[in-house]
Amino acid sequence: MSKVFAGKVALVTGGSRGLGAATAAAFANEGADVAISYVVSDDKAAAVIAGLEAKGVRALAVKTDQGDPSTASALIGKVVEHFGKLDILVNNAAVAWQGKTIDDPEIDNAAMDRQWMINVAGVVANIRAAAKVLPEGGRIISVGSGVGTRAGFPGTADYAGTKAALIGYSKGVARDLGRRKITVNMVQAGIMATDMAAGSADKLPPSITDLHALGRIGTVDEVAAAILFLASPGASYVTGAVLDANGGYLA
Repeated sequence: MSKVFAGKVALVTGGSRGLGAATAAAFANEGADVAISYVVSDDKAAAVIAGLEAKGVRALAVKTDQGDPSTASALIGKVVEHFGKLDILVNNAAVAWQGKTIDDPEIDNAAMDRQWMINVAGVVANIRAAAKVLPEGGRIISVGSGVGTRAGFPGTADYAGTKAALIGYSKGVARDLGRRKITVNMVQAGIMATDMAAGSADKLPPSITDLHALGRIGTVDEVAAAILFLASPGASYVTGAVLDANGGYLA
């Protein structure tokens, strides 16, 4: 049976854990060679690479700090040098530093500023670098959040702002790259059982789960499936779009 992404090369940023690792595995299951980026855990990254290679594909891990936009060109360059090309960019790496309102005297504004660098400036730099090498028909998918459209509760202003910014930027890039048949889309994820979530499905209070029409948080595999759809041939006429994969958080 043919695999959807056979012969393709995908880069998944923040691919050593959580949604990034699940997305990398999903691409590999469909035949893609996969690169991941990561910033901290060498052991976790190595384990992901071993798992990808066990699926019969080529894999690469690149340690880099997305909070420093000047590293983006080197990241993309290493992927192209290793595989010979790049077809799909998935901007998954992000941080979610929330909980304090902007007028809280104890809010860490330095951390909020770094969150903007990681979640926005670093992603913009990745897209700019990838745009130089992606072929006709390439794919760019960035992972957003439901709070980018609906904050929902206090203490999310900076995080929500970073995700909202990516929506506007992605729509603009979709216009810029449309002539090259490169699609650019967003997946607005909901709360998932990952390191980012403050607990798992059985620990979150009803006030959180009740925000979702389905009454539960998601799994990383469910959101990865939305990402793969946007990267697939079946989404060739979808660009500048925001796909909500958040259990009805925005319903």
